[in-house]
Amino acid sequence: MLRVLAVDDEEPALGELLYLLRSDPRVRSAEGATAATEALRRIGRALEAGPDGEDAIDVVFLDIHMAGLTGLDVARLLAGFARPPLIVFVTAHEGFAVQAFDLEAVDYVLKPVRGERLAEAVRRVHEQVHASTVPGAPTDQIPVELGGVTRFVPIGDIAYVEAQGDYARLHTADASHLVRIPLSTLEERWAARGFVRIHRSHLVALDRIDELRMDGGATTVRVGTAELAVSRRHARQLRDLLMRHVRG
Repeated sequence: MLRVLAVDDEEPALGELLYLLRSDPRVRSAEGATAATEALRRIGRALEAGPDGEDAIDVVFLDIHMAGLTGLDVARLLAGFARPPLIVFVTAHEGFAVQAFDLEAVDYVLKPVRGERLAEAVRRVHEQVHASTVPGAPTDQIPVELGGVTRFVPIGDIAYVEAQGDYARLHTADASHLVRIPLSTLEERWAARGFVRIHRSHLVALDRIDELRMDGGATTVRVGTAELAVSRRHARQLRDLLMRHVRG
């Protein structure tokens, strides 16, 4: 069940949001904060406690327009941590959706909040939190849904991963599978398995890279039949990793 922090500087709106969240059977606990600074202190305790600690938080339902730091400011600060809670924005303004999803928000809920719309946001969070914790799933496989059936794809079969909104598409030699997990989450989970970020949109298994090409300042890699762009910020690190990988 989910551990939730809701943040809104308008107490009536916060009270209504907490009431709806606490009514959802998937929510174990829901706390409130009326200021971004208060929320950051509470999140700080959660991060210190770790994901299994008593003070842990799975998701923050976050207003955007608040006095002082905005919800977007809070999300940017959290993005700097290794294992931040998930973010759902709850706002009266439609114009920040692009920025919200650039910050890898799970959902963007407009006020006035409807119960069924909030329930959908909770469902998305619940799926993402538990996507890799299916009972009985081996740790070297990832569960994927196909036609109502759960299959387990060996992580060793995955050549690269492509970001598709708040989903990720896993590419193997002969198929692809869509999972509701952000690329940044897979990057963290699979770093020890040799997966590296080469672009905002791609995560690649080092040992599946067949060719690294640099042409006129542009860098690409070939993974099987796919040619993938490498962003400038990742190009040097990728070259160094490949050299160490080959020597190893």
